[in-house]
Amino acid sequence: MRTINISAAKAHFSRLIDAVVAGDEIVITRSGKPAARLIPIKSVIAPSQRQLGILARKLSVPDDFDAALPEQVLRDFEGR
Repeated sequence: MRTINISAAKAHFSRLIDAVVAGDEIVITRSGKPAARLIPIKSVIAPSQRQLGILARKLSVPDDFDAALPEQVLRDFEGR
């Protein structure tokens, strides 16, 4: 992991991006203290494996799902 101050990072930003794409991690400092870290995006965002149908036969939708709500429930939602 390489450390670089913020003014040098601004001056050489495209080179830093090239290094990060190649797999490096870079810490950017401000007044000698770490302020940010550049890392390859592939290490942050992993492709998710979606599993379809995991709730099959575990949920049911009532027959009156889209029926009008009772008057008392409507009043409660509207704050009346």
